[in-house]
Amino acid sequence: MSVRLASGVWVSAYLTRLRLADIAAYVTAKGDAQAGAVVVKVALLDGTARAYERRSDLMTGNRAWMLLAEGAEAEVDALLARARSRDPDLWVIELEDRAGRTLLDQDGLSD
Repeated sequence: MSVRLASGVWVSAYLTRLRLADIAAYVTAKGDAQAGAVVVKVALLDGTARAYERRSDLMTGNRAWMLLAEGAEAEVDALLARARSRDPDLWVIELEDRAGRTLLDQDGLSD
């Protein structure tokens, strides 16, 4: 069993990493500081966006970032608004990056 960071601590560290990589990032919905789930949306600045969520593999117990939605930014925003209405503890972090960089594949963020 691995120790997991509180959501607020993880978000703070993630925002610092994004800032150091010159990726614009905003907290558009603040969730529960201890155990809120986190969704990362990246706006590609061409009218499209992608959203990622962390999921657990039921067979191995490993956690990984998976694509939740992709398409027109308005549609991705609508999906996130519905998710937020069902889960008020949900964090939504929005990035703006033409290349779609999220850094979620880097050590310390990927699992």
